[in-house]
Amino acid sequence: MRIPESDNSSSLSSSYDCVPEAGPSCVILDKAGHSNGINKENGYSTTVSNGTTSNGSSAMGNGLAKHNSSITRVSLPGTTLYDDPYLDREEFVRLIIQSLRDVGYIESAATLEAESGYSLEAPEVSEFRQHILRGAWAHAEPLLVQLGVTDEDALLDARFLIGKQKYLELLEARKTTAALQVLRNDLAPYSTMSEQEELHVLSSLMMCSGPEDLRRRASWDGASGTSRRQLLDDLQHYIPSSIMIPQRRFSTLLTQSRLYQRHRCIYHNSPGDSTSFSLFSNHMCDKEAFPRITTTILEVHSDEVWNVAWSHDGTHLASASKDKTAIIWRIGLEAEPSSRDCIAEFILRDHPYPVGCLAWSLDDSILSTSADHLILLWNTKTGVLMKTLENHAETVSALVWLPDGSGFMSGSLDRKIVLWDMEGELRESWNDIAIRVTDAAVTPDVKRLIAVGMGYNPPPTVGSLPRGHVRDASPPIVSNSNGNSMGPRSSENRMIIYDLKTGQVELSIHMEGELTSVKISEDSRYALINHAPDEIHLWDLEELRLARKFTGQRQSHHVIRSCFGGIDGNFVISGSEDRNVYVWHRDTGELLEVLEGHGLGSVNSVAWNPRNKRMFASCSDDSTIRVWEAPVSAGELLRGFSIPESEPGMVGKGKGKFKQPWAYNDGVL
Repeated sequence: MRIPESDNSSSLSSSYDCVPEAGPSCVILDKAGHSNGINKENGYSTTVSNGTTSNGSSAMGNGLAKHNSSITRVSLPGTTLYDDPYLDREEFVRLIIQSLRDVGYIESAATLEAESGYSLEAPEVSEFRQHILRGAWAHAEPLLVQLGVTDEDALLDARFLIGKQKYLELLEARKTTAALQVLRNDLAPYSTMSEQEELHVLSSLMMCSGPEDLRRRASWDGASGTSRRQLLDDLQHYIPSSIMIPQRRFSTLLTQSRLYQRHRCIYHNSPGDSTSFSLFSNHMCDKEAFPRITTTILEVHSDEVWNVAWSHDGTHLASASKDKTAIIWRIGLEAEPSSRDCIAEFILRDHPYPVGCLAWSLDDSILSTSADHLILLWNTKTGVLMKTLENHAETVSALVWLPDGSGFMSGSLDRKIVLWDMEGELRESWNDIAIRVTDAAVTPDVKRLIAVGMGYNPPPTVGSLPRGHVRDASPPIVSNSNGNSMGPRSSENRMIIYDLKTGQVELSIHMEGELTSVKISEDSRYALINHAPDEIHLWDLEELRLARKFTGQRQSHHVIRSCFGGIDGNFVISGSEDRNVYVWHRDTGELLEVLEGHGLGSVNSVAWNPRNKRMFASCSDDSTIRVWEAPVSAGELLRGFSIPESEPGMVGKGKGKFKQPWAYNDGVL
């Protein structure tokens, strides 16, 4: 908006008439001010004197630095910025003024206002903001119409929000009678049909035992917290942005630009800080910094390696093999591969069958493994077998520790999902579920369990039993296009989404082809499912739809496990039956890399290091595990780690060390 001009001398002033919480953007232009005088000249430009007295002392009381020179208002042709017809010059200048004030350049902002002729906002806006932040509700409400809130429904909503804040603050101050009057006079008349339920909740808060109980039950941080500022943000939705510019709007636009550039950078794998993003150039990660070179080969297993899993701290890697062993590898933290120790710390030999699944506890103190129908729990500090669980009747195909650390879940081809506590005690069993489970995963927000499997055969529905007991879970009835129920096909493959707390089925989806693995993104939004033949599906768990398919890898006969990778989980990585590793960009589906290196057979599983986002591991039928990183200097691209036959207490070939778990006696080696 333009600064008004008049024949008489008027002035601009920048003053802090706001409470500290309002921030720098609350500085206003006061037409009745007396510090920065505007004198009209030659019809279109004015000069601004910064108020110095003849002896050089300040005549201004607003804390601004002084100029000894006048500021001439600049008149520019047109209304757009540069030659871009979509960028309005006034909007741009006002955003710059707001940004200057936000970072503390108050005088520079005032100078720009004077030179451009644009003011940040009208006095009414600043008044409204201050009334809200000071809790002057009676003065704030009448200004809503002046600020452009003319729609009747919008006005009711805005008044309801103000009344709600007023009501909660009165309850917090234990002024129950006044709060009741607000509930009857300010909230009930302004509540819409959709707000009636909230009105009932608010009325129940009259029974709170005290301010702390009120804040807890209302999920509200009180008058002295950030609630008034949050109210101002909520009211912003009803006030035209051209009248009251959203707080830190320029910063919001820069954030959107950064996110857009990150989305466009298909090899993005750098931290989101000032070192990787600059306003002076477009962001683009170097392809050469992507982990696509094998820096370490781990050679101890004597047969196919079927699975790998990193510890949560990223310092250990567990591997599972057809040779009936699991190995805990210690991977050094050194950035330079040539100086990093990679040691087979423990070889876990007490498996009577080949090892299929691996899962680390939240604190990395326990490693759970599966061998046919058995589950084994290992102490990762000593390599000692702690317990063997025999609840399942068929192959255990899924092990997953709960993200809250309270225990773990197992899934099996015997149509059972079992919940165990940290010590391996049975807490709950879901029997006769609809599928023979081939894999399962729990969302990081601990709300859902996603299971995939085959042989869809829903059991008859029975009543739920209390937690800690056996219960049955069944998917919804399958219907045809006419709404008639149909008998399920026993050969169907399905993804089933369970509510983890209740065990009830949220969604059951039929899929063509075998489903061999499922992984969940860190934000709990996406499920990544390996789907034979030759596809990986990305499911959006919020919108409950298939978001994308990834193709190129080969999978027809073997269990292949994929995962998310990278700093933002923006890569999808998978093994393949053609002995290669495939990498795609998650959001576009573009195939980025086909990594060669493994020998004959399938690459069965991949795992991205949770701490070092530029490192992942893969395992193969060639009995090896490969660690992949970004290229390093020549001569240091490849190192092999294994166990030499010549060293006492060692088995295998090559070099490396490990501790025998059976060599411990009462904790002493």
